[in-house]
Amino acid sequence: MTTLSERISQSAFDGSRLRVVLLLDLHEGAQQDFLEAYEHLRNQVASVPGHITDQLCQSIENPSQWLITSEWESAPPFLAWVNSEEHVKMVQPLHGCVRDTRSLRFSVLRETSNIASLAPEPPKGRLQANPRVGDGVVRHALTFTVKPGSESMVAEILAGYTSPEARVDDTTRLRRTSLFMHGNRVVRAVEVQGDLVAALRHISQQPEVRAVEEAINPYLEQDRDLSDPNSARVFFTRAALPAVHHVAAGGQQPDGIRRHALYYPAKEGCGMALARMLARQDELAADDPSCPVAGSTIFQRDDVVVRMVDLRIPVDSDPMLSLGVRGPRKTAVLRRLIDTDVAGGLSNDREIAHFLERADMALITDRRAPGA
Repeated sequence: MTTLSERISQSAFDGSRLRVVLLLDLHEGAQQDFLEAYEHLRNQVASVPGHITDQLCQSIENPSQWLITSEWESAPPFLAWVNSEEHVKMVQPLHGCVRDTRSLRFSVLRETSNIASLAPEPPKGRLQANPRVGDGVVRHALTFTVKPGSESMVAEILAGYTSPEARVDDTTRLRRTSLFMHGNRVVRAVEVQGDLVAALRHISQQPEVRAVEEAINPYLEQDRDLSDPNSARVFFTRAALPAVHHVAAGGQQPDGIRRHALYYPAKEGCGMALARMLARQDELAADDPSCPVAGSTIFQRDDVVVRMVDLRIPVDSDPMLSLGVRGPRKTAVLRRLIDTDVAGGLSNDREIAHFLERADMALITDRRAPGA
């Protein structure tokens, strides 16, 4: 049996406080513009629900290097804000000042204070209860929509490209890319060993990938110009679909596992609640050594919720298990969180099986790097 300590796990839903670290390298001569943009930004961020505090720091060794740290009551309010259109517009003035950025997010596990200087009120939010076990893999996805009627052409382009070089540098390599479509929505999930930012930058520079991106440009619903850094940055910021939960048994996964991606049509404003419910269900499934779910990753942004699940059984052999709603009253909870006008009813086995059939995204390509 896989114990809790052996399980590979990550989650934005454990309720622990979040520390966000943003590393910035400024253009020469951009310091004053940057400070003015930051002053405006921090006043807006201070009013965001869940925000506790932030600090702006400048390197004592290289004045062009800056650090912004912020603390949040938990991960969900930060993710809701950082993935919003409001945030995209809010940080736009910073882009002209910054040569390079890197964002890191951490749950607070332990803290030590000087007893004599303790504040009378305890900090908001709680500490992460236990350390999680990782596998050195970062999971991330991008999603975008294409013009209705172009789906088959886009699928053909996305399925036919040559895989880029897996090795990024001595510590980072691409492990797997899984690409799915649901109607005119594309979801591209990547698994990276090492530095995600370095890997995404590497991917974007590969000629075979650039050719594919240029080929699908005419079919995108959101216009972009990849030769314009700002246009590309805005597009990929809006396309980001972060992994908010992942759980899997530790060790080498056996053969015979099939990967599926399920698209859940969340009601307006219910995307995060839906992702949280599915995460709890997948945690429970992981406690059962006989469960045929080998692993799952939930991606969520606003009301876009995608659950990528690795199964040891055909997806339609146990629809409720595949959907992540096996158990008393779980379908009733799901029904409250999804748009039943889109999904249909979930009141009997036939309707549940029909919803699973519609939720199961079309697999376009699933590529593993050699040795992954």
